[in-house]
Amino acid sequence: MAIEQMAMPQLGESVTEGTISKWLVSPGDHVNKYDPIAEVMTDKVNAEVPSSFTGTITELVGEEGQTLAVGEIICKIETEKTETQEAPEREEEQGTPANNASHGAGKDRSNKARYSPAVLRLAGEHGIQLEQVEGTGAGGRITRKDIQKIIDSGMQQMTETPKAAAVQAPQEPKQQQKQAPAPALSAGDIEIPVTGVRKAIAANMHKSKTEIPHAWTMMEVDVTNMTAYRNSIKDSFKQKEGFNLTFFAFFVKAAAQALKEFPQMNSMWAGDKIVQKKDINISIAVATEDSLFVPVIKHADEKTIKGIAREITDLAKKVRDGKLTADDMQGGTFTVNNTGSFGSVQSMGIINHPQAAILQVESIVKRPVVMNNGMIAVRDMVNLCLSLDHRVLDGLVCGRFLGRVKEILENIDENTSVY
Repeated sequence: MAIEQMAMPQLGESVTEGTISKWLVSPGDHVNKYDPIAEVMTDKVNAEVPSSFTGTITELVGEEGQTLAVGEIICKIETEKTETQEAPEREEEQGTPANNASHGAGKDRSNKARYSPAVLRLAGEHGIQLEQVEGTGAGGRITRKDIQKIIDSGMQQMTETPKAAAVQAPQEPKQQQKQAPAPALSAGDIEIPVTGVRKAIAANMHKSKTEIPHAWTMMEVDVTNMTAYRNSIKDSFKQKEGFNLTFFAFFVKAAAQALKEFPQMNSMWAGDKIVQKKDINISIAVATEDSLFVPVIKHADEKTIKGIAREITDLAKKVRDGKLTADDMQGGTFTVNNTGSFGSVQSMGIINHPQAAILQVESIVKRPVVMNNGMIAVRDMVNLCLSLDHRVLDGLVCGRFLGRVKEILENIDENTSVY
């Protein structure tokens, strides 16, 4: 028999950690390889984690609600093992005389000196000598829980001298270590723990605002004809197709068409170069009560308004049901955000890193407008607000792009096909 360790998997590009939202197994349960054992939540996706082994769960290292870095141990599984595999383990368990003297004969210390990035960072921040820490992980490996236990207990004997601290893992930049002082609490105040998803959202937004030089522009669009057309066919469409034809589908289609004509908008900053993406994959923001997810409509320029409406419906349902996959979240090249859904009429969106722009579609409102003939008429108007990365894009191309989106929307009428 052998004890295998299950590590936190990487559930998407740029994902560095995950939060265990629910264990689907308990110690003593038998699992087969690929059986789901836990539900894990990241800033990009909620997903079930499959077992990498067939065997019996011996320990759940990670706790529900705990955030672990990719590669950190989440559980241990006892599996069958051949004699040739067992020999090296017995040899490791014998250890050197020094190991036996310090930790007792027969105790496996093979992973004692293997530290995860999270352990190195936490130990470095609190000046803890890892050599003096007794690890509870497999092979004596030190886990983040071991370090946190020392911090919580205030065990000074584990603290380094200034000289020893110099050889620890490099410290993070000081501005990252600084935390806002906790506000004083008054009667009736409620402290709400920050979830792993909220932490990830905060980190990504901070990265976007500190790395990307944002600029903004806005254009108002007369969508009276589009609104009348959509309203005239929405009931028959729902009856025929089984899902709603939303205004948002028209805006996503218009943005995708304009991106085809202005490919500079479909670009990303890459340090010493700008990468202009071939595929037009539109990210859309879908909010829950306490989180924000950004699934992707792949090859949006190749889809009809009906096809885009179906994808919006399907992706939103996946978010609500917690069924969004890592693939659903990857590959976005440009974001269209439906801020008008909650009544906003003007906003300045934060760009979805590493994309170069985000388009905010505001609420459609009736306003008096002076027409070309000098007459005043009540029209359905909407503001389109564009945030742009000024390293990649300039006002000229953004103005032309937004003008093209406006032109497409203002020419949608009863002659436009949604199929």
